[in-house]
This record gives sequence, structure tokens and C-alpha cells, in this order.
Amino acid sequence: MGNKQRVPLLNKVAYGVGTGGGCIFNQIAAAFLLNYYTDTALIGAGAIATMFLICRVFDGITDLMMGAVVDKTSTRWGKARPWLIASAPLTLLGIVLLMNVPMSLGANGKLVYAYITYIFMNCVVYTIYGISNTALLPLMTHDSGESTMLATFSAVGNNLIGLLAGSAITPLVLNFGWRTSSVVLGVAACALILVSALLNKEVDAGVDEALKETLPMSQQLPAVLKNKYFWLLLLIGVFTLLMNANAIGGQIFFCNEVLKDPMFMSVLMVAGQLPGIFILFAMPAISKRWSKQMFLLMGAVLLIVGFAITGIAGNNTSMIVVGTVIRSLGAGPLLSAVFALVPDVVGYGYWKFGVHSEGLISSAQSIGAKVGIGFGSALTGWILAAVGYQPGTEASETVVSAIRFDYTWLGAILSIVILVIVLMLNVEKYASEYQQVEK
Repeated sequence: MGNKQRVPLLNKVAYGVGTGGGCIFNQIAAAFLLNYYTDTALIGAGAIATMFLICRVFDGITDLMMGAVVDKTSTRWGKARPWLIASAPLTLLGIVLLMNVPMSLGANGKLVYAYITYIFMNCVVYTIYGISNTALLPLMTHDSGESTMLATFSAVGNNLIGLLAGSAITPLVLNFGWRTSSVVLGVAACALILVSALLNKEVDAGVDEALKETLPMSQQLPAVLKNKYFWLLLLIGVFTLLMNANAIGGQIFFCNEVLKDPMFMSVLMVAGQLPGIFILFAMPAISKRWSKQMFLLMGAVLLIVGFAITGIAGNNTSMIVVGTVIRSLGAGPLLSAVFALVPDVVGYGYWKFGVHSEGLISSAQSIGAKVGIGFGSALTGWILAAVGYQPGTEASETVVSAIRFDYTWLGAILSIVILVIVLMLNVEKYASEYQQVEK
């Protein structure tokens, strides 16, 4: 039972730092990319929203492929680490390409460039990073308590570095432009991912090949697809990131067009992410006393309350901040405890179907996250296009009302869906059975 060993504090911190490195791209994609395409690259909001949707098809295919690749990888560095190392420089390249649409191109040329670079970054680079980073967690330890702690450090790193990156992007762009900013952000993401990839190790790395289970994809995939908790992980990822990306994507338009105060964006960035970091420290205690599902249920209820307060606040900025803080406290559990459930779902699958598949199970998180971010960003774009939003012109009352609904009540509706999914995510009740099989 060597995989029951405790993970040193340094490695927990390193894993959280690596997750934060990937979050830099998430911040760009969720909060700034739509606005960059519409207001800087001057590409239509509807065309970009459609691009976000089309790319989801490629995402599902590449995520499942990458999950299978990780499961079949066997090196002295492990299964996931080699791919995590490779993803670091690719992330730098992808971010730079993404945020530098050549303005000399015509309208169609710019849209084609956006398609190519977005598919490369989101469907190839982030797929390699996302699958390998998530799969690394259950490969570092099979101890439930240590998995929970790793997920906590991952979520803290994700939120803290995401907050720093999100707060830095606006002043970076205003002072240095998108080109320099993309290089700075890309280098930061690359370096942080490498911290985790180089410092961490997999407990099963180097095990004699004769002792390893090597099942073909034709046997692994059907077993994973029969695992109901794989689908629930995927759905919770979709709707959580859909809710989060839609709120973050609509935030800049809410500040600009509804509140008429672009600098309030910084206030909402802090209010929307900092409180969520502090609640994460309660996850180990709540998970041990009750369950990770209970932590998720708390988060879903807080999300609904937070969005509702923001919705009834009107232009009262104090109430908006209060609602955003409560929403942040709710988002923290949803963006962290789900990762801690991945080892449980892997163990459940091994118990029920005899297949131990960290890579394919981890693809549920990657697919869910990217589908959610893509649809969340697309949803804001479609709403703006439907009400005739035009950058640089005075927003009509219809546009203002649409942005207000998008940023507030739509989030409450999505949070109710999240609550229903969490109620079904009760995989921990089988813990004694699948842990005995693992032993």
C-alpha cells in the first residue's frame, strides 16, 4: 500500500501552483477573450459565440483521446507527468498566438485566425494540460484524506493565482498592450505549470511492467461510460464552469454598460474570488465530519442566494458586492471538491467494472470545464448579439436589461441545476466497498 503514503507539504503547494498556472488561461478565456475579440480585434460577438460552440465538438473528442493516452503512457516519470511537462511551453505559445490577432487581415481572415488559434489552445494544449494535471492527483496518492488535501491546495492555487492574474490583466493591457501582456501571462503560466510537473512524482512510477494493468481502449472506454458518476462529474463541471464563465464574461459588460463604471471590474474580481479561497480551508474538516458532497451542497445553496441578492440589488453597488461575496463562497466548493471526488469515482469504477482508469475518468473534469467555459462565454456573446450590442455606442435599455439578466438571474437558474446534480453525486456512500477492493 505504498500509494497510501502522505504527500509532503512542498508537493501539495507545488500541485496547487501548477493548477494556478492553468487558471491563467481560464481567466483569459472566461473574463477577457470575448471582449478582446469584439472590442479590440473587432470581430462580431455572434460569430465568436458560434466559434466557442463549434470548438466544443473538438473538445469532447480530444479529451477522451488524451485520457486514453494518459492511461496507456508508461515511463519512469509516470503516466501524467511527461504530458504535464510538455504542456507548459505549449501553453506559452498558445496564449501568445491567441491574443495577437493580426489587424491587417480582413474580417474573414481574422475570424479564421481566431478559429485556428482557439482550437489549438483550447482543444489541444489545454486538453493535454487539463487531463494530465487532473490525472496526477489520484496518481500521487490513493489515500482519501490526502486526496482531499491535494484538492484543497489545488483549489487555493487556482483561485489565488486566478485572482492575481485576473486583477493584473487590465492594468497590463492598458500600460503595455495585448502583445506584451500575452507574453507576460504565457511565461507565468508556463513557469507555474513546470513547478508542479518537475517537483511532483507519481507513487506508481517505475513499477515493473508485468505488475501494471494494460487494458485496450476498447475495454476501458465502455467501462468508464457505464460509470454513472463519470457522467455526473462531467455535468457538474459543465454547469459550474458555465455558471462561472458566464458571470465572469458578463461582468466586464455589466460594469461598462449597466453601472457605467469600468473600474468597478477590479472590485468585483476581488469580491468574486477572494472569499472563495478562504472557504476552501473548511473542506477537509467538513469532508471528514460529513462528506465532500455536503461541502458541494453548501456551495450550491450559497450560489443561489448570492445571485439572487445581486439580482435584486439593481445599481446598489454595496448589495452587488455582498451578493458577489456570497456567490464566491459558493463557487469555492464547486470548483474544488469535485476534483477531490475524482479518486472516489476511479475507485467506484474499479469496484463495479474492474477497470482502473485515472486518465479517462479525469477527462470528465476536462470536458466539463471546457464545455462550461466555452458555452458560458458563448452565452454572453449570443445574448449581446441578440439584443444588438454595438461596441463604442450608447447601450439601449434592451441591451442594459439583457446584460443585467445575464449577470444575475441567469446565474441563479444555473445554480439550481447545479444543486440538483450535486444531490445525485453520492459516490462516497460506496467508499467502504471500493476501498476494500483497492486494498
